Amino acid sequence: MITSRELKNKYLAFFKARGHAVIPSASLVPENDPTVLFTTAGMHPLVPYLLGEKHPGGRRLCDVQKCVRTGDIDEVGDNVHLTFFEMLGNWSLGDYWKQEMIGWSFEFLTQELNIPLTKLAVTCFAGEAETGIAKDDDSAQIWMSLGVPPARVAFLGRADNWWGPAGQTGPCGPDTEMFFWTGQEAAPAVFDPKDKRWVEIWNDVFMQYHKNADGRFEELKQKNIDTGMGVERTVAVLNGFDNVFAIPVFAPVVAKIKSLAQSDDQKAIRIIADHLRAATFMLAEMLEPSNVERGYVLRRLIRRSVRYGRGLSITGIFCHQIAEVVIKEMSGDYPELKSKRDFIISQLIKEEEKFSDTLEKGLKEFTKLAMADISGHEAFILFSTYGFPLEMTKELAAEKGIRVDEAGFEAEFKKHQELSRAGAEQKFKGGLADNSEITARLHTATHLMLAALRKVLGDHVLQKGANITAERIRFDFSHPEKMTAEQIKQVEDLVNEQIAKKTEVICHEVDLEEAKRQNAMGVFEHKYGEKVKVYTIGDFSNEICGGPHAKNTGELGHFKIMKEESSSSGVRRIKAVLE
Repeated sequence: MITSRELKNKYLAFFKARGHAVIPSASLVPENDPTVLFTTAGMHPLVPYLLGEKHPGGRRLCDVQKCVRTGDIDEVGDNVHLTFFEMLGNWSLGDYWKQEMIGWSFEFLTQELNIPLTKLAVTCFAGEAETGIAKDDDSAQIWMSLGVPPARVAFLGRADNWWGPAGQTGPCGPDTEMFFWTGQEAAPAVFDPKDKRWVEIWNDVFMQYHKNADGRFEELKQKNIDTGMGVERTVAVLNGFDNVFAIPVFAPVVAKIKSLAQSDDQKAIRIIADHLRAATFMLAEMLEPSNVERGYVLRRLIRRSVRYGRGLSITGIFCHQIAEVVIKEMSGDYPELKSKRDFIISQLIKEEEKFSDTLEKGLKEFTKLAMADISGHEAFILFSTYGFPLEMTKELAAEKGIRVDEAGFEAEFKKHQELSRAGAEQKFKGGLADNSEITARLHTATHLMLAALRKVLGDHVLQKGANITAERIRFDFSHPEKMTAEQIKQVEDLVNEQIAKKTEVICHEVDLEEAKRQNAMGVFEHKYGEKVKVYTIGDFSNEICGGPHAKNTGELGHFKIMKEESSSSGVRRIKAVLE
């Protein structure tokens, strides 16, 4: 039996021997792509280097990347779909091309993993007349020259053999995918990609193009290779398992759930195993359950697990018990699971206790409502009063064959946001204690400080929280390490330069989309309405905001950072004053 660790070690050793630098897994929270919530593939953290920046590891890289994808969350519970998974990958940043990559793929599969050629098939890109992108005959010819029979090579379109950018724009291109025969009988001579007994285990992406904002594809000056091999799926098929939940790293998690359950509902057990493993890794990133963005995905995973746990008649608080098994099984490869254990366990207990208080009442309320389709107002009550994510209500409704008015729910939710925003504006949202002139000046200085931090430390700096009183600024921002004395002075000097310029602070109200086009900074978009206020300070600061500001930077006085310290993992805190 091959384990996940053995597969990962084989892969990394193979490519290291071929000149690849082994790089660590990046965070699940993307650092350079605000268009997605989580790292969805190994290429995601490498986009700047795929576009031409030099990587410190060189032009050949390989790694094991932890990933989260939520698009298939409703499919979880079958044999292959997972929310969190590990992805093996190797990259050529403008170095080798198809001949080398396909040759190595064939060598790794047939010699390192000892897969007989009779169990392999491949697909290549069929080409596209409307975009002018040619059929990938080159890849097919290379595969056949290595011994793959022509009948085992299939050409498919964009839905199957095209790898798009990680976000809305970026590097992309055709791919060639490798399939393993899982059937008990001998594989048929002719490859039929629709036959589910053929399971994809690896793909080689040939990044030849850049997708622009207008949807056009341009040839990249630097052509790259990006590959991906799913660890769980590959380990499953190599060991002859018909599902990913049977592999050695997953089996103890499933066994723990079964030991707590009083039912043998396989789908429910798998959903809990998947969701709580994903939640454990998200919590290791110091994310917290909430009703927005990443926190909402995390909350949904935990609450869905609790709901299915009750369906299995699991009694008491249990999510943290499953997380303990995940930590034990995977902290050898991901030490952050062990170092963040206390946070992971406490957050799971807190969230499960919070939801358990209302789950039973909410289910009873749902039963009352489920005599007919669920209105938007009713769905919102289940969300706001009983903590049911909309997706949970939809799932419960589907089980009873009724529908949920999603548009009505969104209208109710928007109304709730507008009321909340109005209340927040009365309290001067953004962490302001009051609307006094000195607080407004400190608030304006905060805008200058954020812009200065981004210039000194980099564009990864984002606001994570603020508390501004008439005495001082307290400001949290994303940054992985302690600032140096020189960096602190650079930030102070940049802010004081802007103050000395006596620049007018200009406010204009625009549509949110227009603010984005103007590259206005805005971290908490879920709080904004369709119209937003953008405060501009010369060409130095351009930020969406709702609170009071000074009219001119000359009013501010001298800016001084009093303290810079850690706030939480990956988040720093500054305390500053105007003298």
